[in-house]
Amino acid sequence: MQFSTSSDKTAFHRIALVDCNNFYASCERVFNPKLQHRPIGVLSNNDGCIIARSDELKAAGIKMGAPYFQYKEQLDKMNAVVVSSNYVLYGDMSARVMDVLSKFTNSLEIYSIDEAWIKLKSCTLDEMHEYGRHIVAKTKQYTGIPVSMGIGSTKTLAKVANFICKKRKIPGGVFSLENQASDDEILATIDVADVWGIGRKLSVKLKQHRIFTALDLKRSDPVEMRKRYSVVMQRLIYELNGTPCLTIDAIKPKKEIISSRSFGERVIDKQSLLESVSLHATRAGEKLRNQNSACGCIMVSIRTSHHSKNEQFFGKSILVRLATPTSDTRRLIGAACAGIDLIYKDGKRYAKAGVILMDLVQQTDVQDNLFSKRDTTQSLHLMQTIDQLNCLHGQSVVHFASEGFEKKWRMKRNNRTQAYTTSWQDLPIALAN
Repeated sequence: MQFSTSSDKTAFHRIALVDCNNFYASCERVFNPKLQHRPIGVLSNNDGCIIARSDELKAAGIKMGAPYFQYKEQLDKMNAVVVSSNYVLYGDMSARVMDVLSKFTNSLEIYSIDEAWIKLKSCTLDEMHEYGRHIVAKTKQYTGIPVSMGIGSTKTLAKVANFICKKRKIPGGVFSLENQASDDEILATIDVADVWGIGRKLSVKLKQHRIFTALDLKRSDPVEMRKRYSVVMQRLIYELNGTPCLTIDAIKPKKEIISSRSFGERVIDKQSLLESVSLHATRAGEKLRNQNSACGCIMVSIRTSHHSKNEQFFGKSILVRLATPTSDTRRLIGAACAGIDLIYKDGKRYAKAGVILMDLVQQTDVQDNLFSKRDTTQSLHLMQTIDQLNCLHGQSVVHFASEGFEKKWRMKRNNRTQAYTTSWQDLPIALAN
């Protein structure tokens, strides 16, 4: 399906937000049809809290981030399926959704794992709606993931439209804000806390100044609101009034990369800490190379639990600087382990460890210094080969010995489903009757 890309003055240019519906739960349902009509909850690291809910769980009043043990009995009565988070599966399914969306537009901006902005152009509003429904249907057909689309003249209005589309379950999965009079009626029904970029905390302050709805915010004085809050608030008001201030831009490289996890059980030995930060350095290194950056400094941190009643809390971190910025995992692991050597304290029961890659620069901007050289061509090729093998055959097919083998300290994921799309061993098999 194609639409005109001419310079016709009657053509509409709009921004659409495509958002996957109950993304984590939908990913689980794609490969297990028996879950299609079952309530689903997805748990956080170490199976602690509920971080994703199907519509059934939302309707039952189960809150986002709620501790699992508090709702376990209720979930059992609902015959709900509760699974551990399977980020390998979710990440791959996200990539598939984004790949499908990229085929329908030349302007795609990935906003999160389950959301993306796309730019739409057509000769008429009806054509744009038809094209939107086409995109929604094809995304579901090609990936199995249901999506909703909100269309508006700005990103903020597209966000509002998407919110309405999901809340009202609009047929066809597409809703747009195009008429000012009707748009104002809709904005008057939306709590200001639900406006993109506001949130609960800021909404409390706004409501003290009698700004209760999205329409109230739209009608407020942008210059005065900038003085009282920030330039971001001013831009939000302009966007609600149809003036684009947040354009679709290329994704900028992250300024910091974090890899950190709580342990599945308390760690008391130094070797386990060395293994865990080696693994974190490996994961962070993969992300570093993916954005073509190099790291000049790594922060290493360890801590015990805040919730242990009979133990005094202990937490410590240290910055380890590299002579020359690098993206070589071997050097990152070496720096992370050196940090553990300096901050480890015997006799503690550690609950968490992690690394943060800092002072990031583009790989092409790295320069040699008097005492150290940048990553060699052979080093870059080796890391690229390792990344490609792990991408093709599954995470950690090729890994560093310093990461350990048994990894008893790894986080609990007792109910994790299979990595259906990224592991040969986990490929779903259709059994004949």
